[in-house]
Amino acid sequence: MELDRVLRRRLTTQRLSSAPMPSAADAVRLLTCVQSQERDHAFFSLGLRSRGSTYPAVQAELDSGRFLRTHILRPTWHFVAAEDLRWILEVTSPRVLSGMAGRHRQLGLDDVQRLGDGLELLAKLVQGKRFLTRPEINDEFTARGSPITPGPPLGHLLLVAELRGLLCSGPMKGVHHSYALVDDVVPPSPSLDRQDGVRELVRRFFAGHGPASVKDFTRWSSLTVADTKAALADLGGVLEPVEVAGIRHWFDPSVVPRARATAPRAYLFPTYDEAVLTYRQVTFPSRPGHPYAEHADPFWAWIVLDRVNVGLWKRTVRGSVVELDARLAPGLGDDEREQVRLAAQRLATFLGRALSYFENEGKPHLWGGVMGHPARRARRDDR
Repeated sequence: MELDRVLRRRLTTQRLSSAPMPSAADAVRLLTCVQSQERDHAFFSLGLRSRGSTYPAVQAELDSGRFLRTHILRPTWHFVAAEDLRWILEVTSPRVLSGMAGRHRQLGLDDVQRLGDGLELLAKLVQGKRFLTRPEINDEFTARGSPITPGPPLGHLLLVAELRGLLCSGPMKGVHHSYALVDDVVPPSPSLDRQDGVRELVRRFFAGHGPASVKDFTRWSSLTVADTKAALADLGGVLEPVEVAGIRHWFDPSVVPRARATAPRAYLFPTYDEAVLTYRQVTFPSRPGHPYAEHADPFWAWIVLDRVNVGLWKRTVRGSVVELDARLAPGLGDDEREQVRLAAQRLATFLGRALSYFENEGKPHLWGGVMGHPARRARRDDR
């Protein structure tokens, strides 16, 4: 299959260029899990895929529990529908937690008694829908003299609690994320045995992200290549394979929405958007002269125009205005630049703010300076 056809199909499958989903929660269900450590950017990801969404409307759906924000699939935040939380955790969390064992030994969370006491205290603090933010939980643990102290130890305890299905998100409190007891906010649901769960996760991923490769799925899910290939074999003719740039990709032929005539030509994809982050092998080609930063940066995201990566963007919210800095590849015509500006206006409309749009040239200043993203720096031997 030709690259441009693949990219067109992904945009329609993810409801970016086809009819939008009725609600943000429906968009979450379509994608199964949506990476969301940058929560406000992730809200816009849902807004791009759902009908009539604004920031307050998406937040209201999260606050109502129609979808959750929690650590799932990998040790990072994702949105997930409430009804999908338990079975996905059962399938993926054992492998994720196993991979974190070394860090937990460093933090003293390999002590079974200490870990158990910490999880028990967390459950008591938030039970009965007493939604608490992390700073509030820090204060509670400190007041009780817990050996699990604020900072990385308590942060990883919360991570374990989410991956074990004890805690998940509650309503936002101001700008802060809050925690809830899963049993208080998520109705019971049937368990799946592991083979059925893996197979269902594979089916859902390719139905919502296809065409995609096995590597795309294993990065997204944290599952193994062997598990993935076994599930694909079990699914038989449900998914269809196609070769893209010499790599086998899969999609669900029963889920191929048609592009709408009024679909945007340009998209400001948020940081960690599923349309960009998912596909490491076959993705949007870059326009010559693209102002790439030398390292990945959490505050600059891709501008895609006519299925080509033409630049980077960053937003700054100041009161009633959103300032948007666009760094575009050279040679774009006036009409192409206007399409990018219209994409910026869609963001401002979503946020309910006036747009201050400007274009700059050259590579953007990186968070972390010339050394790049701190998470990507080489670890010193003397630490």
